[in-house]
Amino acid sequence: MRIAVDVMGGDHAPDAILKGSIAALEDLAREDRLILVGPRDLIQDYLTERAVRDERIEIEHASEVISMEESPAKAVRSKKDSSIVKMALLGSEKAPESGPGARADVVLSAGNTGACVSAGIMHMKRMPKVHRPGIAVTVPAFKGPVVMIDCGANPEPKPTHLWQYAVMAAELARTVHGIENPRVAQMNIGSEEAKGTETIKQTRDLLRATPGLNYVGYVEGRDLFDGNADVIVTDGFVGNTLLKMAEGLAKSIFSALATEIMTQDPGLMLQIEPVFKQIWKKNDYHEHGGAPLLGVNGAMFIAHGSSEAKTIKNAIRNARKFVSSGVNQVIAKRLEEVSFVAGNLAEAGTEA
Repeated sequence: MRIAVDVMGGDHAPDAILKGSIAALEDLAREDRLILVGPRDLIQDYLTERAVRDERIEIEHASEVISMEESPAKAVRSKKDSSIVKMALLGSEKAPESGPGARADVVLSAGNTGACVSAGIMHMKRMPKVHRPGIAVTVPAFKGPVVMIDCGANPEPKPTHLWQYAVMAAELARTVHGIENPRVAQMNIGSEEAKGTETIKQTRDLLRATPGLNYVGYVEGRDLFDGNADVIVTDGFVGNTLLKMAEGLAKSIFSALATEIMTQDPGLMLQIEPVFKQIWKKNDYHEHGGAPLLGVNGAMFIAHGSSEAKTIKNAIRNARKFVSSGVNQVIAKRLEEVSFVAGNLAEAGTEA
């Protein structure tokens, strides 16, 4: 398997990205290849200084960087030699099948999310039947993993976009996480039928009409971790906000508990510290790595902007698992099977 990593993406690039990529070599097979995308001299100097010599490492030169502050679509169009664009090209059908610059099976970046999405759509293209790709984040919950989609790719989706997110994420939950009959829910401001926007209600009708989809209705923000659903569908604005709020809340609660226990009984803290660390590990996004951009014609993983070395190491491991599972092929087949659902809604005169 060939895995391309954007070395220049993220708040701690390039050091954290390179360190995590090198650490990931221990999880890769002998025939795998790790393609580091960025300034050749910078990458080579880093490897030389640390005496890293591994035939599985390749370098794809990229002279430009897209910063977090830049306009995504504009930057992707103007910076054709940026690490994000070169990475996306490696993951596209335009890349050669062998030799220098050969196609990557999966690409990974912790850089500008919007630029990654734009580059993915522009160069890797969309899978057949897919209207807009979405970011599917696996959230660690008390009763098992929950796939939340979309988490930042599409802040103003149409009902058909949200419907496709549900179909794709359900196959991800089934194929990658082993959930036999994933329960699919919509994020809403209440569980009552009358609540929600027209977009949410039209999406509900599409989901109900989809054969083989275990649709369980609406959930609220407080239900995210309760195990009431295996897949939760929402727009990119709400999904990204929920995700970051959950990350901040978890960190604040752990910090408050640790401070209070240390103040009251330092000895007790020493006794329960292993339990704290284990629980934190299960909820730390650094442990779970990146998230797939479902719907692109290939495999793209997007990692947190504040990714550390272990985030990248774990993201590479998860990206490899994603490709090995064959989930994209399963998604493509499933979308073909249920494509008539959106067509029926359009024929009924409903804007989707």
